[in-house]
Amino acid sequence: MNFTKFYVLRNPIKIKTIIALCSSAIFFVSCNKNDEVAKPLGQVRLEYPKQTYIQFDEKVPYTFQYSNFARVLPGKKANSFNIVYPRMKATIYLTYFPVKSKQDLIIQIKESERFVQDQTVKASFISPQEFTFPKKHVFGTLYELGGESAINLQFHATDSINNFLSGSVYFKTQPKPDSLAPAVDYIKTDVKKLLETLEWKK
Repeated sequence: MNFTKFYVLRNPIKIKTIIALCSSAIFFVSCNKNDEVAKPLGQVRLEYPKQTYIQFDEKVPYTFQYSNFARVLPGKKANSFNIVYPRMKATIYLTYFPVKSKQDLIIQIKESERFVQDQTVKASFISPQEFTFPKKHVFGTLYELGGESAINLQFHATDSINNFLSGSVYFKTQPKPDSLAPAVDYIKTDVKKLLETLEWKK
């Protein structure tokens, strides 16, 4: 006689126990699968709204446009601000320096370049892109850094006479290139918009 059939016929109460255990096991496995696909703690969102832009016009020597998806907070230094993206765990740090001389301008540019070079230990690549808007007297360089660099974008802009503005993009999360790529691309669009709309006040 088949052992399984004998067990079922002679132990009708235990079959209910087996069914209950099987149901619990299926539920447990199902929960585990859901846990596996859950978004890890600290991971940035991958879907963002289409950008619309707001004019930044405080009592500082410069103005620009920024995304309505962000908010602007005062920075630690005079005339400097932080553009914060709460849902993306990201911040664009803007620091302004008045240019006092040609030598002072050279120092600020070299300092910005040195800051980028310091990231070469973890950056898989550094891609510089020069930009120039002669009618507005805005000139500078935008750097994109790949890999596990602490910063993802770095830029500086100047009129070569009186004004110098530097900016860095940081994410408050582990620098995982694949998961951060959509967020970096999104903010890169905003950075380019900032630079395209940047103007010095007279």
